[in-house]
Amino acid sequence: MQKIEEKYLIGRQPILNRNEQICAYELLFRSAQSLSSANVSDASQATASVILNTISGFGIQQILGNHPGFINLELDILMSDTIELLPKDMVVLELLETLEVTPQLIERCRELKEAGFVLALDDHEYAPRYEELYNIVEIVKVDLMATPVDTLHPSILKFRNYPLKLLAEKVESKDEFLKCLELGFDYFQGYYFAKPSVIEKKKIDEGGTALLKLMRQMMDEDEIEEIEKTFRSSPGLTYKLLLLVNSVSFLGLQKIQTVRHAISMLGRQQIKRWIQLTLFATVDGDATQNPLMDMAAVRGGFMEQIASVSPQFRGNQEATEQAFMTGILSLLEVMYDIPMDQIAAELNLSEEVKQALLNRSGSYGQLLSLAEAIEKLNFGKAAELLSHLSVPYSAVFEAQMKSYNWQSGMA
Repeated sequence: MQKIEEKYLIGRQPILNRNEQICAYELLFRSAQSLSSANVSDASQATASVILNTISGFGIQQILGNHPGFINLELDILMSDTIELLPKDMVVLELLETLEVTPQLIERCRELKEAGFVLALDDHEYAPRYEELYNIVEIVKVDLMATPVDTLHPSILKFRNYPLKLLAEKVESKDEFLKCLELGFDYFQGYYFAKPSVIEKKKIDEGGTALLKLMRQMMDEDEIEEIEKTFRSSPGLTYKLLLLVNSVSFLGLQKIQTVRHAISMLGRQQIKRWIQLTLFATVDGDATQNPLMDMAAVRGGFMEQIASVSPQFRGNQEATEQAFMTGILSLLEVMYDIPMDQIAAELNLSEEVKQALLNRSGSYGQLLSLAEAIEKLNFGKAAELLSHLSVPYSAVFEAQMKSYNWQSGMA
């Protein structure tokens, strides 16, 4: 059997509860071989290999933080002892819709449930032949592309006869989300949650905790590196910092290069006064569970890591910082419903960062497009961009691990 290349990409899509807070992630793995070759080797072998590599090489908690991860499983992996290496409290085992319901499958699912695993049915439509499984699995995922939300009511009534929760996947619009809420769905997943409408009814908090930490750092006269880390933990604070710098008229002719550059330009006294004012206007809360904040943090960290290994940025000492700032700023348009051209104009950004945000052009634009492709699980596009950036797959996987781990530890 052909050896599977030990290099991977990981897609991580948030799963939300009824309060639109992140409660889990779905993980999707792709090997370098499956991206670069039309003749994909045994898919189950690739999946098993990447799962084991993730656990042993990096640790699944680095990818997931404190949330469980949903993992799709082929029949042969589900039936093998390999699956028992997964941490029971960190994963949800998804049974693909292609699996045939047999006595052997039902017995195996009972064994896994008794061992402490949580099981889910993926892309599922109600059918009587699954009755035994309905009493075993804890979650049923309903694909809104395959089963339109307006046709779901009869199925929902039947599902309610069993001790399970319902997850609506491929939620693409506010209308679908509200209808699923009304139908009683417990969890939600889809691209709708990366669009402005997700924050229509709630303001993203800039983080009273982060502001208090900044004030403490200022009073203790911490090093600028530590102050920078606190700003980097909050896209909203970073945006306001850059706006503040540009409001100081005598600095208007100087282009902002990095977050650290902005801090240095403004000075400690000005930042301290700004924090004091902002604290009065901020209601403390937790924005870390907002999917847009989650995406911004991971995107910025990922782009920073890729910039550090791409030959295109060799010799540019500011590249990693500018890549991080590009990633953070790229989501402000949807987070605050501000047009990107207005953001670029207000912040007096360097031309390279500005063109990346407005047109996805230049090296930073390629980095941003790469991050977006992986977020959308478009691994074919990601492979093409990696080739342009001359970045090896092994470096991409490591960059993902670091960005996920950094985001998980922001609080």
